[in-house]
Amino acid sequence: MSTGHEEIGRGEHAVIALHGWFGSASAWRVLHPHLDTGRFRYVFPDYRGYGERLGEAGEHTLAEAAADVLALADRLGIGTFSLIGHSMGGSVAQRVLADAPERVRALVGISPVPASGVPFDDQSWELFSGAADDLGNRRAIIDLTTGNRLTGVWLDAMVEHSRRHADPAAVVDYLHAWARTDFHAEIENNPVPVKVIAGEHDPALGVETMKATFGVWYPDCEIEVFANAGHYAIDETPIALATAVERFLAAR
Repeated sequence: MSTGHEEIGRGEHAVIALHGWFGSASAWRVLHPHLDTGRFRYVFPDYRGYGERLGEAGEHTLAEAAADVLALADRLGIGTFSLIGHSMGGSVAQRVLADAPERVRALVGISPVPASGVPFDDQSWELFSGAADDLGNRRAIIDLTTGNRLTGVWLDAMVEHSRRHADPAAVVDYLHAWARTDFHAEIENNPVPVKVIAGEHDPALGVETMKATFGVWYPDCEIEVFANAGHYAIDETPIALATAVERFLAAR
């Protein structure tokens, strides 16, 4: 089985960064040049069915993804670590927290999916559930969640990345895993320090959704709204994102 991860840095503070539904371990590379690799050790895993783990068998559940994260940390000799989760990765990160709270130093969510899942109306569910087979749906979703304001060149590149780095079956399964789940009772009142970054142009997982979920469940939670960003702050505002994330983690 492929280890399916990338790694940079040799710092004392280990950070495991979990990608989104249309991402992969390599989707974080745009952030790499801006990260403090002297202070932090960053690990970027692929889920089963993504990136280096294309074609690998799996159930594509949050529990499986979280178990794989913990197994990878064990293989790398990492005892405690902080977690960063983008979008779907925010749900996986909270599943790791629920399963192994003693190992998590801090948690950062970038437009993260709440542990209660995401409610969809029928039209939106049709759009998202069709994304596995229809690349046009993927493009429409990325355009919608970044405020219909970014260049088509970037949209096309994001769709192509998703096409090359995700098995369609995994895309289908993980949608059900992150959207139609609710385990928030397992993480509610967890004292872990949490920072949530919400893009001002994200219509679905914006600041109001973050306040009503993360802001309610976690007693030590700060929420920051990122200007000039939608759902993909990793690509839209990478320098500002790296700065905000590391300032938060450096104090933990």
